[in-house]
Amino acid sequence: MKPDKPYFFQSFAIVVLSIVAFFIFKQFLPRKIFSEQDIPAENVLIDSMVIKAIQEIDTTAIVEKDTVPPKKKIKFKKKKGIKYPTETFDGYKGHQHLIAFYEKLLALEEKNKGSVRIAYFGDSMTDGDLIVQDFRSNFQERFGGTGVGFVNITSESANARITVKHTFSRNWDAQSYINTQKPTSPFGVNGHVFFTKHDTVKPIWVNYKAGYQAGLNWLQKPTLFYGKSNNKEAEIEVFTKNDTIIKKLTPEKVLNTLTLSQESLKEFKAQFIAADSIPFYGFNFDDGKGVHVDNFSSRGNSGLPISIFNTRLMRAFDEKLGYDLIVLHYGTNVLNYGSYNYGWYTKRMGRVVQHIRECFPNADILIISTADKSSKYDMEMKTDSAVVPLTLAQKRYAVEQEAAFVNLYLLMGGENSMVEWVEQEKPLANKDYTHFNYRGAKKVAGLVYQQLMDGYEEFKKMKKESEKGTKPKGLTKASSVKKTDSLKPADSLSHKKDTIINGY
Repeated sequence: MKPDKPYFFQSFAIVVLSIVAFFIFKQFLPRKIFSEQDIPAENVLIDSMVIKAIQEIDTTAIVEKDTVPPKKKIKFKKKKGIKYPTETFDGYKGHQHLIAFYEKLLALEEKNKGSVRIAYFGDSMTDGDLIVQDFRSNFQERFGGTGVGFVNITSESANARITVKHTFSRNWDAQSYINTQKPTSPFGVNGHVFFTKHDTVKPIWVNYKAGYQAGLNWLQKPTLFYGKSNNKEAEIEVFTKNDTIIKKLTPEKVLNTLTLSQESLKEFKAQFIAADSIPFYGFNFDDGKGVHVDNFSSRGNSGLPISIFNTRLMRAFDEKLGYDLIVLHYGTNVLNYGSYNYGWYTKRMGRVVQHIRECFPNADILIISTADKSSKYDMEMKTDSAVVPLTLAQKRYAVEQEAAFVNLYLLMGGENSMVEWVEQEKPLANKDYTHFNYRGAKKVAGLVYQQLMDGYEEFKKMKKESEKGTKPKGLTKASSVKKTDSLKPADSLSHKKDTIINGY
């Protein structure tokens, strides 16, 4: 049967007209398809502090010239006989500020003495223990240590986590520093505090089961952390494979601990009895040897909520756990609020670092920048125009606060690297062009770990030479960095505006 020619030509004409219309109106369409001012949907956690900060900034302020020249020299003061070579702002890593951390690693490696603990604070990039699980594994393989570290009472990402199997009853009242600035009791080191809801019918419980990875296949010395209350009746009933034990809770101090078993367990269930008004924080699992890394991830976090940590309580946590390194890995939730003005972020995160030093006085600090993120411009995915100015802002507060810095954007490959990670044959990131998959997270962990170990090897060489009383050989000035160590100017991105709003 022959096709009806009038209908055929009519359809063809419509297609041609549509193509012509597209090219005519294309010039009036926004270059960036997805608006930078979109606010997350109601079912997505929002960092209330960053929302408030965004509303207060001056989005009209324009700085035409960078306030920190890329080649500005950054000189370090000698510490414990060690002084790293001068660096430039462009290639800043700041390993000088990790000397105390490196000393602890060296004691572990050479004398099998002491232990090292790292708190890794992050957002959805580390949700479900992504990145952190491999970061932890890398350290434990080299320096020893077993155990997953500190785990919350409840978690939004429990189902996605493979390093520990974690289930819990639904009658817990969970408060987070992401959206609650005045909790019933101070937040724990994980940024959360949990209360049992009054329920005379349904039991209130948590259940932990060890993962299957090397070093994590046991729950070492499970210890409950909880806060202060006038409750004198509370108990915890612990169910293991071979036994059931009832232990009394004594919430007398600002921070209390209860070790459920001196032996390692494969699994246990803890049921809380008459525990109203007691603030609970979570369980810690470690063998007390080697390196331990706690994952304190919170979806929607900008890093600013850390500023409301209660110093007295954090000192109590630090006394129990002993942190040697605090990692701040943020950025994803600070992008795309309609402005490139990140001077406010530099200042506020600077205050966060100062507060961390008050809370954990013996810990060094490492800042990890935002990763590359892609948005659609002219129907093509490219590096989001906010990534470079935010990365520079993060580097600036790292320099100002004398913290070490990892430029994850550059380690990934720089401009448009997220597109490559997503679209390669075996993708390393998800189709949202923002978050890594398991393969990508493992690679990121390796990149960060390797930079830290490069600094560590340099430290060992300088320490050895300083003990001999001679000048280290073979060390080059950081100012002679490779091109891959430098950020392209923010306006070098082809789709960026001609000027940068506020100087990072």
